[in-house]
This record gives sequence, C-alpha cells and structure tokens, in this order.
Amino acid sequence: MSLFRRLPADVRKSLNTERGERVLTFTQGADGPVVATNLALYLTGGTRVPYEEIDRAWWDEEGLHVLTTGAARHFERISEPRMLPETVRERVNATIVVNKHVSLPGRGGVRLVARRRPGGEVLGWTLVFDEGLDPDDPGLRAQAEQALEGVRRSMGV
Repeated sequence: MSLFRRLPADVRKSLNTERGERVLTFTQGADGPVVATNLALYLTGGTRVPYEEIDRAWWDEEGLHVLTTGAARHFERISEPRMLPETVRERVNATIVVNKHVSLPGRGGVRLVARRRPGGEVLGWTLVFDEGLDPDDPGLRAQAEQALEGVRRSMGV
C-alpha cells in the first residue's frame, strides 16, 4: 500500500497537489497532519510551502519552525516527527544550487544563494548580509551586486 493511501481520506482530499507530486512522509501535528511531498511542505490549515521558499526550518522540543524567504513564520506543534525533519532538510538542501559567502571590502560579507524549484531552473538569487550590515545601504548593495555578478560568471549560473 502506498504512503499516500495510508493518509486519512480527508487529508488526501484536502491536499491540492500538483501533477507528479507525491507524498514522501507525514506526521500528525497538534492541529492536524503535516505532509512532506517531493515538491512542498503542507502545514495544517492547508498552507503549502514550496521547498525553494523555505529559508530555514528547525525543530525543538515543541515542534517544527519554518521561516520562508518572504519572512513568513510558521509553527507546527508536533510530538512525534517521524521522518519529517530529515525529509524537509534533504528537500530544502536539494533546492540550493549555489551557497557562497563573499567578503566585502572592509565591511564583513554577504552570502549569495541561488535556489531552484526541484527539477526546475534557477529561480533567482538571495543576498544574505552578515549581521550588523544594512542591506538598504546603496554602497553596500552595489558591492554585493558586483560580487554576485562575479560568482555568476565564475559558476555559469
């Protein structure tokens, strides 16, 4: 019997999956099921979070914390995570094409991250400045953009 068929019928019906999307693992959260597919993490309440949009996901004794690249925060109270932590970590890491820290002249540095949808093209780059640096500083942004251009040329991405 497939994993998808072991999901409760109402959960199966509530998942709005894409063509070719398949369930990898799931667990029961305090407020409902949390499901990991090959393309996204489905949180309680029907929230679908594609892996390429997850900036950070971490676990503690309370449950799962998810921070998206758009700064949305999600929390799921989970007592028995099963294979969910490993699956989410592997799927998020699989979306990262480039993850490179570059020093900026006299100012610390910036992490340059290129992400892609699983099996898809590179979606874009994220600039993550070292703590204490102002990402809105035009001079700093210009230096970071120049570093990004150098990394893109050297890596062909």
